[in-house]
Amino acid sequence: MSVITLDQVTVEGHTSRGFEAVHDAFAENFTRRGELGGACCVYHRGEKIVDLWGGIRHKETGEPWDADTMVIVYSATKGLAAMTMAIAHSRGWLDYEERVAHYWPEFAQNGKDTITVRQLLAHQAGLFALDEPVDRSVIADVDRLAVVLARQRPAWTPGTRQAYHAITLGFYESELMRRIDPQHRTLGQVFQDEIATPLDLDVYIRLPEHIPNSHLATIARPRTLDMVRGFPLRFMFEAMNPHSKIVRALRGSEFPHDEQRIYSRNLEVPSGGAVGTARAIAQAYGVFATDGHELGLRRETLDLLAATAVPPGRGFYDECLKGSLQFSLGFMKPSPTWPFGSPSSFGSPGSGGSLGFADPETGVGYAYVTSQMGTTLTGDPRDVALRNALYSVLPR
Repeated sequence: MSVITLDQVTVEGHTSRGFEAVHDAFAENFTRRGELGGACCVYHRGEKIVDLWGGIRHKETGEPWDADTMVIVYSATKGLAAMTMAIAHSRGWLDYEERVAHYWPEFAQNGKDTITVRQLLAHQAGLFALDEPVDRSVIADVDRLAVVLARQRPAWTPGTRQAYHAITLGFYESELMRRIDPQHRTLGQVFQDEIATPLDLDVYIRLPEHIPNSHLATIARPRTLDMVRGFPLRFMFEAMNPHSKIVRALRGSEFPHDEQRIYSRNLEVPSGGAVGTARAIAQAYGVFATDGHELGLRRETLDLLAATAVPPGRGFYDECLKGSLQFSLGFMKPSPTWPFGSPSSFGSPGSGGSLGFADPETGVGYAYVTSQMGTTLTGDPRDVALRNALYSVLPR
C-alpha cells in the first residue's frame, strides 16, 4: 500500500503496475479539481487493480477518509437496485417484458395495466412523482407505501415519454420484488442476501443499526455560486420552481439523511439511499462485467443488460432532466450526452459526482465516491479524469 501526502492531503491505497495514471488523476483531484474526500476502485477481469482513498470524511472536524469509510451515493443506488432486479431475472422470478400488473395486480389501477417491467425500469411509466404526500413513516411501512404506489395515476400515456423517476423508481422496484421473491423480501434485503453478503461487500441499501458514525463520511454541499456556474441554466430554473417535474421527482431524497446519525438506519430508499465504499460497488460491478458466476447470473441476463436501450415513443429526451439520456433495465446506458465505458456498459451516476458501472467489453467494474458534492449533470470532472486515465492505459 502506498501513502502519499500532497499539500496536507493524504492519498492511500494500491495501484497495479501500468495503472499509475489513475493514481495521478486521483491525486490531482485534490490539487486541481476541488476534491474534499473520496475513493476510487477498479476491478479488471476479476482482479482489483486500483483501490485508492484520501482526503477527509468530515469537513467540519477534519477527520480523515480511511480504507473503510462509507458514504451515501445518491442515485448510484439505482445501479445496485438494478443488479438486484437482474438477480431476480436470473432466478426466473421476473420477465422484463411482462406487465408489472401480472406480478402485482393492484398496480393495474388508474391506467397502469399495460406498463411492462422494461418500461418501468427505463423511466417510461410516467410515475416520476407521487400525488399523495408521503413521509418517513409511510416509507418505513411498506404495506402502506404499496397502496400509495398502486393508486398513482401516470402523468401521461405510459411508454410515450421518458421522465427520470428520481425517487419513485426504487419504491416501485422494491414492491415488485416483494411480489416476485418467494420469501417476499424488500429489494434492500434481497440485495443484502443475494449480492452483498455472498461477495462480502461494505455497501447497504438499508443501512443497519450497528454501523457507527465513525465509519461514515458526511456530505459537503456546493456553494450557490458553484451551482450557478456548473448546472445548465434551464435546469437551475427548473430546480427553483417548486412545481417543476424535477422538484416533484426529487421529493423524498431527504429521507436517507439523519441529523443525529448522519444517515438513516433501517430505512430503504432504493433509488437514492445506498451507503457504501467504492471498493464494494466496483467489486459488484466487476462480477456483472464478467461471467457473473459468483452470483449465479445467467448469460441471458447479462446479455440483456449489455444490449442497447429501447426508447419510448417520443425518444430519449428526459422531461425531468431536460436532456437526452438513455436508460435500460434500471441502469443508465452510455450516450452522446453521458458517455462512459464501452457501448455495452451499464451503471448509474449519483447526484454530486459518484458513479459505478460495469463494462463487459473490457471486463471492468468501476466506482468513484466523494464527500464533496459537485455541480454537473453529465459527468463530474473528478470522475471523468479518473475514467480517462483508466481507459488510456487499459489493455483492449
